[in-house]
Amino acid sequence: MNSTRPTELDEEDRRAALRLIRSENVGPATYRSLLSRFGTARAALDALPDLAARGGSKRRISVASAPSIEAELAAAERMGARFIVAGERDYPAILRSTEAAPPVLAVMGDGAILQKPAVAIVGSRSATAAGSKITRMFASGIGEGGYGIVSGLARGIDAAAHEASLPTGTIGVFAGGLNRPYPQENRTLMRRIVDSGGCLLTEMPFGWEPRAVDFPRRNRIVVALSLGVLVVEAALRSGTLISARLAGELGRLLFAVPGSPLDAKAAGCNALLKNGAILATEPDDVLTALSPLDARMSRQSRLSLEEPDVSIAFREPSETDRERLLRSMSTAPVLLDDLIAHAEVEWDAAQVLLLELDLAGRLERHAGGRLSLLP
Repeated sequence: MNSTRPTELDEEDRRAALRLIRSENVGPATYRSLLSRFGTARAALDALPDLAARGGSKRRISVASAPSIEAELAAAERMGARFIVAGERDYPAILRSTEAAPPVLAVMGDGAILQKPAVAIVGSRSATAAGSKITRMFASGIGEGGYGIVSGLARGIDAAAHEASLPTGTIGVFAGGLNRPYPQENRTLMRRIVDSGGCLLTEMPFGWEPRAVDFPRRNRIVVALSLGVLVVEAALRSGTLISARLAGELGRLLFAVPGSPLDAKAAGCNALLKNGAILATEPDDVLTALSPLDARMSRQSRLSLEEPDVSIAFREPSETDRERLLRSMSTAPVLLDDLIAHAEVEWDAAQVLLLELDLAGRLERHAGGRLSLLP
């Protein structure tokens, strides 16, 4: 599963991958480290309790049970959904190339659209009539230009973008489980997306009720699936601006539709334009800017976006290594390189120690790759 060449997993490997990512304290970064160290999800599952204990966990880590995974697989089958594991051919290449890509996606609908180049359209939940009309114009035009349209299934701009791109293909990303749609009023739209040849997806388990902290994670997937992000109507304190920031972090082109300086709902877009976003007043503005990027990424099925090599060298740390690293950490976030230099611990030994701390629930990861101990 560490190969950069996409492959297909058998059902037992897929079940093991699901169990691993559904286990306590295993997030995308920890999942990748575990596979790098142990080679397979099956082997990593066996190692979880011991690793967590060595990291200082005071109780046995909860490993997802086989029956719980069977129940989730049954729920997916009832809905006509399936799971795609990172490294499989159907997993979207552009998402796989990003740091902290979800190890497993639950997908409902036609997954073929995930291989198309895509553009994210995001904006205010309380969209104006003009904002909705502009969104439909962009979504329709960009879709006819050969791009899938990605959004987060929220009210307002998101819903307008999905509606207008039903004929050309749209992708809706959930913040919760596929059987926990939010908001409820968009359930009909979600069914139309699936019936029209688009798809719905999430990294969250079936039955997961979306929480406030889950929406930024959803936004990250929306942005990561796209070559560019178009913002339509966003106030200065809008949550939509999280997606704009993520576009910069992930190296995506950022577009914004301008608005009147007197309109509070345009203030966020206008601020983005002042800070370097690309002005967009018609679909061709987006299509023209993306054309050279899409040409490079389309070559040979976008081989440049093959799954990155996540192999990591591991060396068993000594007790001295463990003491030095822990003594060098606190609740203040620090860059990994600075931590290793200060602790005078070899990089490969530090990877093992951080993996243990992660599984023990004692490590917190911050933006920019910084790390800290939980209080």
